[in-house]
Amino acid sequence: MSRATLVGATIVVIILVFAVFGPLFTSHDPYASDFLRGISPEHLPVGPNGTFVLGTDRLFRDQLARLAVGARVSLLIGLLATTIATVIGGAVGILAGWFEGRMLDVVLMRVVDVGLAFPFLLIVMALGAALDRTTPITIFITLGLTGWLGTARLVRAKVLLLRHLDFITAARALGQTTPRILLRHVLPNVAGPLIVVSTVSVAQMILAESVLSYLGAGIAPPTPTWGHMLFEGQDYFATAPWISLAPGIAIMLSVLGFNLLGEGLRDALDPQKK
Repeated sequence: MSRATLVGATIVVIILVFAVFGPLFTSHDPYASDFLRGISPEHLPVGPNGTFVLGTDRLFRDQLARLAVGARVSLLIGLLATTIATVIGGAVGILAGWFEGRMLDVVLMRVVDVGLAFPFLLIVMALGAALDRTTPITIFITLGLTGWLGTARLVRAKVLLLRHLDFITAARALGQTTPRILLRHVLPNVAGPLIVVSTVSVAQMILAESVLSYLGAGIAPPTPTWGHMLFEGQDYFATAPWISLAPGIAIMLSVLGFNLLGEGLRDALDPQKK
């Protein structure tokens, strides 16, 4: 395991532990304002101290408690959206690659081409505007339904190489049905690339959710999200920079951790690297 992979795995584990056990590290309510201890004599949020480890936000709420709840929201949306995108993209890529040149392949790939012609966030925002975008469920469904396009193209390319190999030809000669070949021979051989792209996709989904929340197109307050916390702190950056720094660093570390882990898995699962 390379040093970069170890760093990425460590970051991911720390973030997962913080998301699960973070609220246990503080007794403060992430939704309640503390007008006794959370406000400075200048009527500004207090900075990091013994009572509030990461200070308070503009409404004098505990930053650490809100950051922990935001970690749960971001990771949950990232993992579930990635699962949806991986399942859809994997299925579309396998079918398109196996039926290369046929009507099914042409139709599926034209859909992918049209989807990739538009910016990812633009599609998410347009689809989110047409749905009830105020709940985590609709957010991760929206991200999942728009994030499978790149996965489908990658899997199709892998299947195009596999379908002409000798063991696939032998399976056909033995009379195995197409579903059996796809499940027993093709799917296990595309599982490695799928795992890699899924790991990197989690980082993309977390970043996309944060951008949507920052732009006001994500989960509505008072539910804490890293993107909305970043938005709330931008007007106080000169007087209370910790409001923006805490969620900003959390987003950066999450994206970095999953990207480094994905790069490490790619090297480990690539036969040419061995």
